[in-house]
Amino acid sequence: VQLQASGGGLVQAGGSLRLSCAASRRTISNNGLAWFRQAPGKEREFVAAISWNGGTTTYRDSVKGRFTISRDNAKSTMSLQMNSLKPEDTAVYHCAVALSAVAGTSPDRYRYWGQGTQVTVSS
Repeated sequence: VQLQASGGGLVQAGGSLRLSCAASRRTISNNGLAWFRQAPGKEREFVAAISWNGGTTTYRDSVKGRFTISRDNAKSTMSLQMNSLKPEDTAVYHCAVALSAVAGTSPDRYRYWGQGTQVTVSS
């Protein structure tokens, strides 16, 4: 699976961005998907995950109510709608695909990774 993330950019605090991730070379319709992020000098952290059919979503506490993860299995894409952005959301965001249908929050459960897209939120 090859993953291509897009949609990052520079936005003021309180603004919105929508990240997208397109998969190629293999279907991802049976796989759990997730977004992770990594800020400079910090470890990679879990942001949101979605099960194979979209029936289960999981978010880190700091983004609950602001971010929404979704997927379109017919198009082999996933998205992350980010609203009410805060400076602490600034990071490189990576999409990831697990081998299992529901993978959870640990990066060890994810096999394929996109190259990342930069999100910068100014105060």
